Amino acid sequence: MKQNIVHIALVVKDYDEAIDFYVNKLKFELIEDSYQPEEDKRWVVVAPPNSHGATLLLAKASKPQQRDVVGNQTGGRVFLFLSTDDFWRDYEYMKSVDIKFIREPKSMEYGTVAVFEDLYGNRWDLLQLNPDHPMAKRI
Repeated sequence: MKQNIVHIALVVKDYDEAIDFYVNKLKFELIEDSYQPEEDKRWVVVAPPNSHGATLLLAKASKPQQRDVVGNQTGGRVFLFLSTDDFWRDYEYMKSVDIKFIREPKSMEYGTVAVFEDLYGNRWDLLQLNPDHPMAKRI
C-alpha cells in the first residue's frame, strides 16, 4: 500500500493576502488558484520551493467558527514544520522580510530550529534536520 498526505488545509482570512505572504515572503510556489463556482470559493494551493510532499490548501474562512480559528488552528502550539537544506540562509532571509520569530535559533539533538509566525499568527518551526535524523532520509 502507498498513501500520501496531499494537502493540509490552512484557514485564512483572505485568499489574496495569504497568497501574497506565502508566495512573496516565504517564496512558496503557487500551484493552483482556481475558482469553484458551485461553492463560490477558490481552490488555492501553495508549496515550498522544490518540494514534493504535502501542500497547503489556503481555505478562506466562511463561517464564524472558521474565522475564530484563523491564526490559532492548534491552540498556540507549533502547527507546521518547514524543513530547509540551509537553515541560516532561510532564517536570515526571513528576518530581512520581517517574518516574526518568536523563538530564536537553537541547536537541538535533531538539528537547528527556530519558531516563526505566519501572517495570522500560526506558529511554524523552521528547521534543518541533522543528516542522521530518521526524517532527514524521508525528505
